Amino acid sequence: MFQALLRPVRLVPLVTLVGGALALTACAKEGDLVVGQGVGITALTTKCPAVGIPDYTGDVTLFREGGQRSAADIDVTAAMTNLRSTCNDRAEKVYSEASFDVFARRADARGAREVSLPYFVTVLRGGSAVVTKQVGTVTIAFADGQERGRGTAKAGAFVDAAEATLPEEIRQQITRRRKAGDPDAALDPLADPAVRAALQRASFELLVGFNLTQAQLAYNATR
Repeated sequence: MFQALLRPVRLVPLVTLVGGALALTACAKEGDLVVGQGVGITALTTKCPAVGIPDYTGDVTLFREGGQRSAADIDVTAAMTNLRSTCNDRAEKVYSEASFDVFARRADARGAREVSLPYFVTVLRGGSAVVTKQVGTVTIAFADGQERGRGTAKAGAFVDAAEATLPEEIRQQITRRRKAGDPDAALDPLADPAVRAALQRASFELLVGFNLTQAQLAYNATR
């Protein structure tokens, strides 16, 4: 099931990754290839993983027991939001933690009730290789007569700092100073397959989402 969830739809804008075609401009942003100022790429990948919620896993719909999968039979709906992250990359093991809110709504507001929803936290390397996966639970409490509820949760994981660090020769190739008159001044260093492969190996993602069943995932993907 998890193979369908590998690409995040939302990334927390706390990290800058080198990727794609790099712009040629004298007004540099992080990740740009700068020619006129005689420098290389202004920033490389951080050791901290990018954080996001994979496609179709940011919300969940629960149906009444014995009911059909129709709007009239919906019991509870919930969605993840306010994804935030912190990262400590000063040790041999980089620790990244994501926190998020879950807002839920129930169809029947009678009586006090608690709803527990499982969520996963996984680390991907290179966009596809699952390094670790864990499952937690977030609980939303509804008071009697309350239709809406809110829960919060945290999810953390470790990444090997050495594996998230580019080899020195690749780093030098990317950051090599370039001048406007050089024959290769306008060449994107990422055009080199070895550089792209090294960047991919050193890239990690911390992904969080509801731990859906196959039926729940299919419902999210087709509605």
